[in-house]
Amino acid sequence: MKSLHQKTDHELIRLFREGNLHALEALVIRHKDKLFTSILFLVKDKFLAEDIFQDVLIKVIDTIRGGRYTEEGKFLPWAMRIAHNLCVDHFRKVKRTPAIKTSDDRDIFEVLNFTEEGADTKMMKRQSHDKVKQMLDQLPEDQKEVIILRHYADMSFKEIASLTNCSINTALGRMRYGLINLRKMMVEKKIAL
Repeated sequence: MKSLHQKTDHELIRLFREGNLHALEALVIRHKDKLFTSILFLVKDKFLAEDIFQDVLIKVIDTIRGGRYTEEGKFLPWAMRIAHNLCVDHFRKVKRTPAIKTSDDRDIFEVLNFTEEGADTKMMKRQSHDKVKQMLDQLPEDQKEVIILRHYADMSFKEIASLTNCSINTALGRMRYGLINLRKMMVEKKIAL
């Protein structure tokens, strides 16, 4: 019999519906980094991101328990859509438009799990990450969003298009122009990563 971490998302959801709380825990652990990272990039506040992440989990649990979850095999894009919508709702409430910026009080790359490295390697990675964050902050919002969702949340262009309410070609175009703009910045500022 497979252990929980070897089961598919669909199998874990089925087990959770049958009352196995460990299945939900395995599902959350599997996807928490991508979900939290995406939320943090959108709201740029660690504590707000934690609150929204909790709201996402509550909505996911309520939907699954209520038998309304139907997107078999597509759990992460579904959960990402919930997270994105909750972020947009938050900004609507405070009457601000969502800006995809990095958090000042906690580096996004601290959230990601890196293997143990020497101090010099960590410092070089930190400097490279800081340069990338600064360049990302200079991109138009729609280009930033697509790059973040593609590279940090590991979403497909189809999923990104669905999440951002645009066509796949528009999502691809935003990605293309975002990468072109990043390359231009690297050449202009003579940045090597």
